[in-house]
Amino acid sequence: MSEKRGFFGKLARGLSKTRDSIAAGFDSIFSGFSGLDDDFYEELEEILIMSDMGIDTTMNIIENLKKKVKEEKIKDPEACRQLLIDSIKEQMRLDSDAYEYQNRKSVVLVIGVNGVGKTTSVGKLAAILKGQGKKVLLAAADTFRAGAIEQLKEWANRAGVDIISQSEGADPAAVVYDAVAAAKARDVDILLCDTAGRLHNKKNLMNELSKINRIIQKEYSEAYLETLIVLDGTTGQNALAQAKQFKEATDISGIILTKLDGTAKGGIAIAIQSELGIPVKYIGIGEQIDDLQEFDSDMFVNALFERGDE
Repeated sequence: MSEKRGFFGKLARGLSKTRDSIAAGFDSIFSGFSGLDDDFYEELEEILIMSDMGIDTTMNIIENLKKKVKEEKIKDPEACRQLLIDSIKEQMRLDSDAYEYQNRKSVVLVIGVNGVGKTTSVGKLAAILKGQGKKVLLAAADTFRAGAIEQLKEWANRAGVDIISQSEGADPAAVVYDAVAAAKARDVDILLCDTAGRLHNKKNLMNELSKINRIIQKEYSEAYLETLIVLDGTTGQNALAQAKQFKEATDISGIILTKLDGTAKGGIAIAIQSELGIPVKYIGIGEQIDDLQEFDSDMFVNALFERGDE
């Protein structure tokens, strides 16, 4: 539990810029208005949009809030504050089978553009899974970015797991093919694949991902397939645009949201989940190997909205 508290402390500190911009506005709204009129909702709307929740998500949240206020006959802005926080927590809550891949023989494809912390996230995820007693194998299928293979080898070393790689410039699908054969031969629980992240040519990206998917389907059809997209929390609405493009290229089952330490755009987590219907499953708040953890909606929303030294 203390590890979780430590992570919460880091998360709360990391999200302090977002929280400060929200909390100051919240305080003035919830204490400054005596009733819940149009002006109240308009100001609330503005604050949520400023935290990078985006217009569509903010409108949904406000509509939902108005409905609940009416149902519960709430007149007091302060009571409305808790209602808002609770309804966002509810929206972000993960289904009970969100981490089903951990209980099965599975292949996890990690996708996303370069520079978002993808390779680092693969390494940290390997460490989390190894810590759960899983036998993990890494596949260095990002053969495109200079240094990506070396970087992943370093992470494999730190996490204490094996890695399958070829030379830079090799066919990523061939690496996955080798890795699947090795995963089966070595009776591996989870095969984690780092893939190349390029969006400038979506056709190439789609072809590459569908080729990798075909190989997994053909060679390892019994495996559970989990596809996680890594997004950089500091890029706000840009992260949402990236997720939309990748979603057109492949099925995505979850999000790893990185670099949440020191961003004023923390509300993007809520926007992505709301607009794409893809759950945030992991959040990253730093460089250390244990700075990636499973997403906890209560912990996240508290860190985002609640003042105090928690």
